[in-house]
Amino acid sequence: MGFLSEIPDFKFKTPLFCAILGNTLLSTVPGVSGAGSTPQNTLLTPILDAELIVQGAITSYPIKPNTPTGCPTPASITRSMMELCDLQPLFINAGLRHSPTVPCLDVYGHIGEDPRFRDAVAQAEKLFEQGKWIGTFLSASNDLLVLGECVPGGTTTALCVLRALGYDASVSSSFVNNPVSQKEEICRMVLARIRADHITAPLDVLRYTGDPMMPIAAGISSTYTGHLLLAGGTQMLAVSSIIKEMELPPPSVVTTSYVRDDPSANVEQIARQIGVKIFYVDPGFGNIGHLGLARYCIGEVKEGMGAGGAMCLAHLMGHIPEEIRAKILSTVNVYS
Repeated sequence: MGFLSEIPDFKFKTPLFCAILGNTLLSTVPGVSGAGSTPQNTLLTPILDAELIVQGAITSYPIKPNTPTGCPTPASITRSMMELCDLQPLFINAGLRHSPTVPCLDVYGHIGEDPRFRDAVAQAEKLFEQGKWIGTFLSASNDLLVLGECVPGGTTTALCVLRALGYDASVSSSFVNNPVSQKEEICRMVLARIRADHITAPLDVLRYTGDPMMPIAAGISSTYTGHLLLAGGTQMLAVSSIIKEMELPPPSVVTTSYVRDDPSANVEQIARQIGVKIFYVDPGFGNIGHLGLARYCIGEVKEGMGAGGAMCLAHLMGHIPEEIRAKILSTVNVYS
């Protein structure tokens, strides 16, 4: 395939990149998430990634935006695309443990709880309503919304949501070696709770086992009148499944080829089951000249903070693949 698997069939004049930030306590379970130097530090990742995108550097903590192996965070890719396109991103605080350090639209949500033992998103209906208001608000000023997310541990909540809604789903991971057995055990415990309580309604499923990002994204989708691309992998497919269960048309999804090619996930099959259009960006990191970015090709990180959607948006705004890759390379070299 080329840089983009298919060119979306729409035109736009006023694009906006937006990312929903949230936490789930599942990310603090050792081994579940690789989006942080320690399980507890995964709760900081959305804040630090947003800081990197807005300020061009992480200033709150003395750390570099790379994994221990030197793989750049996807936020650095998103940062580079915002600079290339001269765009100012919008962030939504869906429910964070720590206060964000950059301006955010705040819906006054709470961190997602551990769904094995208690309701994960007690405010699911309220957050959905807040999302509806945001969708209406953004419709007045933008005709294309690329909606990303940063929720460490979110692929595990996505697995639980998709399975609870009856989909034969296997989800991706930021690890090279996906902790499949651990995710399956968590999902087994969560589904036992859901089945025991006969939970089937989509917002009730989110209440039991989602994360704060999901009802916000679903609410935005339900009222946004422009073109909407959900930027992310299996997490955004979980959002699509909720939207479909609410008998609303699910928007298209855009992610990277690295998520599609993850042998431990079945992204294309999930998209077909839901009936949602999915686009893939292939950045060609294998020959870009950066050992850390090349690790995306072996399955490390793969996607995050709407990076696939940000690259797609840059391409749709007229930037050629060579220009996009050059900008990403120059940006990540600053952090090396």
